[in-house]
Amino acid sequence: MTWGQRLPPASGPDDEEGGATPAHDRHAPPDIRLEQPAHKDGTPRNIPIAFAWNGKEVVMCTSKNAPKLASLRQNPAVAITVDTEVHPPKILLVRGTVELDEVDGIPEEYLEMNGSYEMTAEQRVEWEAEVHSLYDGMVRIVMTPTWTKLIDFETTLPSAVEELVQQRAERQQQSGNSARSDEPGTLKA
Repeated sequence: MTWGQRLPPASGPDDEEGGATPAHDRHAPPDIRLEQPAHKDGTPRNIPIAFAWNGKEVVMCTSKNAPKLASLRQNPAVAITVDTEVHPPKILLVRGTVELDEVDGIPEEYLEMNGSYEMTAEQRVEWEAEVHSLYDGMVRIVMTPTWTKLIDFETTLPSAVEELVQQRAERQQQSGNSARSDEPGTLKA
């Protein structure tokens, strides 16, 4: 995946976040967080992690001894958040389930997802040699999206903000109606 590739169209039931919305025209977000239900101590976790999009799944990679794997084996339901650091922000919310795929060697996705970092050719060669010397294998965390929503603060907003916008419009409409009701010949409600 290269930054800016599209994730799948939204699907899934409406919920407290305002329902599913197409995840199109997404630009290169620098930040992704994998949200897990709980760590071994019972508290939720929000984990920064790189990813690749293969056209139908989000692929993340980790070491075979990563603590997050125990939680994912116990409960494969996850959410990821991808956001930008520009104004207005673009925030992509994705929910789904993961499958864990332990592989020998370094998954191609891991090399791909880390290819967007600025490195000279020499730095890249050194980095890859270091990666190959450190890991004898990795675990691919393969997420199948079941729900997506794009919040771009231009065409979509968080549901609580949408509610406030609606309430403001209703107040403005009422204040406009009450101003007209003071005119001669009109009835007050």
